[in-house]
Amino acid sequence: MIYEKQQGVPAFESAEYAPKCQEYVVLIPIINEGKRIHRELERACRHNIDKCADIVICDGGSTDGCTEEKKLKTLGVNTLLVKKDTGKQGAQLRMGIWWALQRGYKGIITVDGNNKDSIEDVPRFIEKLEEGYDFVQGSRFVKGGKAINTPLLRLVSVRLLHAPVISLTAGQWFTDTTNAYRGYSVRYLKDKRVQPLRDIFMTYELLAYLSVRATQLGYKACEIPVTRRYPKKGKVPTKISFLKGNGELLKILFANLFRRYNP
Repeated sequence: MIYEKQQGVPAFESAEYAPKCQEYVVLIPIINEGKRIHRELERACRHNIDKCADIVICDGGSTDGCTEEKKLKTLGVNTLLVKKDTGKQGAQLRMGIWWALQRGYKGIITVDGNNKDSIEDVPRFIEKLEEGYDFVQGSRFVKGGKAINTPLLRLVSVRLLHAPVISLTAGQWFTDTTNAYRGYSVRYLKDKRVQPLRDIFMTYELLAYLSVRATQLGYKACEIPVTRRYPKKGKVPTKISFLKGNGELLKILFANLFRRYNP
């Protein structure tokens, strides 16, 4: 099905392989993740994640064959959404959030598609959302979490810069603030004081904003332990370039501090 561009939502196509089966949905933004997304989905299958949440791929326009329909179906994917518009991760997430809200899910979980995160921990997010939390941040740094082969620069920047600034902005301490492995209640996302479906969120702005807006508005937030594993050798799987990408993250971090993304 083709969805035309509308305010706050990019144009996109959807291929629904199954109807809504669960009350929660896992949104996985990807672009050209190759075998990494397949390995992640294989792990999800082994842990029966599709039995507790519908798995939805939010593709940014992959050309490497990783979204081949037959393969995704065999790996338990419920739906493939393909962005046909401008923007990067933020646009992919807005596409997925809008679609999930239209479908009537109780809560949304997001996780990267590069096989770094413990997708088998999805039930922990659902448990916290069921307990009444509105924002659930996955963290490799809290008790029970695991940070494996984390690049030193990434570790230092998160622990000494990003996490303190996000925590200051949110008014609550968070330890793993660049981690996109999170859970959101629909109540939080639908609050008119939040408005996540805005075109200002094109890259990584939405992740930073949603990290802090919940506690600013008095919603319940918490962290839960997860694992984030980087490969021992080879190129680090990330879409953030060293200079331009990290410079953009800093701009977003301090724009968020001064509440420039608030409605």
